Amino acid sequence: MGFWRVEWKAAILLVGGFLASFYLPVEWIASRIPMPGPLTESLSLVRWYAREHVLLCLVPAFFIAGAIGVFISQGAVMKYLGPKAHKVLAYGVASVSGSVLAVCSCTVLPLFAGIYKRGAGLGPAAAFLYSGPAINVLAIILTARVLGVEIGTARAFGAVLFAVVIGIAMHLMFRAEELAKAEAQSGLPEEPPGRPLWQTGLFFAAMIAILVFANWGAPAESAGIWHTIYAAKWVLTGAAALVLAFVLVAWYGVPWRGMRLPGVAVAGTIAGFSSHPAIPFTTGVIGLSALATSGNDEMQEWFSSSWAFAKQILPLLLVGVLVAGLLLGRPGEEGLIPAAWISAAVGGNSLVANLFASVAGALMYFATLTEVPILEGLLGNGMGKGPALALLLAGPALSLPNMLVIRSIMGTKKTLVFVGLTVVMATVTGLIYGALFD
Repeated sequence: MGFWRVEWKAAILLVGGFLASFYLPVEWIASRIPMPGPLTESLSLVRWYAREHVLLCLVPAFFIAGAIGVFISQGAVMKYLGPKAHKVLAYGVASVSGSVLAVCSCTVLPLFAGIYKRGAGLGPAAAFLYSGPAINVLAIILTARVLGVEIGTARAFGAVLFAVVIGIAMHLMFRAEELAKAEAQSGLPEEPPGRPLWQTGLFFAAMIAILVFANWGAPAESAGIWHTIYAAKWVLTGAAALVLAFVLVAWYGVPWRGMRLPGVAVAGTIAGFSSHPAIPFTTGVIGLSALATSGNDEMQEWFSSSWAFAKQILPLLLVGVLVAGLLLGRPGEEGLIPAAWISAAVGGNSLVANLFASVAGALMYFATLTEVPILEGLLGNGMGKGPALALLLAGPALSLPNMLVIRSIMGTKKTLVFVGLTVVMATVTGLIYGALFD
């Protein structure tokens, strides 16, 4: 328990801030203290974010990011994603990663930080950062079903292309830094070989499966393969947790007796706690944290790395969500900027309309799949098809909370370039698409 003797103050602040957001009594406060609408929206959005995204999305992502830093060798990251990696392979892998990870613009951040700090080149890391939330198979299918096949196809093609172009542009703009980074890495001693690749792969596959299935959204239709997966999401999540438990015991030195508390969580998940997923998830997180902090050196290093990402990222995200809610409100509600202004500004296919849609999308926070019904309403109120695509290409990959965290990871200059490239490319693509199809 030496870890907690050092980190207890940070733990109280971080967990206390999360619980305060989770149980924030917005209605009770509003009934006793007159509050302007935007402030109510800000508090409501941060409560919603804490309940819907922190536990099920961010916590698994923190553990995955921490594992990247401990269990994946720096040599492997540099071989496939480093500054000197084969460019077709590096950008190919990074640009389609979002088809596997159904994550939003905030959940991708710990994963991006993990591979970037482990030695990935700026270009492939930026391509991964964009593609993670942008190339979501479910979101693209829902876009095609609800908004039309042509805009769904344009979104899929544009997202892959954007990831590659943004990654290459970031690499070229900061080429001198990347060359210096590559030279510094070339002088590092080779790490001794660790576990077989298939064991490490199964370890990460189990954690990614937990992240993906726990956050599997309801499809538009009540039949078909996507609905079947949705109906079985908690059984699949529990099964993935069982695989993770087996891997930890078999190859990572965790004793069977230590799996009792996580085992309760797995049993609860498989038993169908779908109406209260926080119960088994919280139990599992507490059990895994206790195992890691009291386990062998490797387990303790894993938790320390995950905890470092949580301390860096979570406070910035909560502050960013508060500000985003104050300015733009929740979906269907209004912040300081009236929704009518946004609807009026994105009509037609002018440069201003496309630019406004790109900037608004970049600032707003979209949970996975929520951008589609929002756009359906905007299109019904006169939004042009060009600005709609511009918002689809800029919105899911960026948000105000996302930008705050990116800045803390790779600095102000690189963040401004990344955001600028995304907004400009979304604007130009919207103009072209609107001219062809509006």
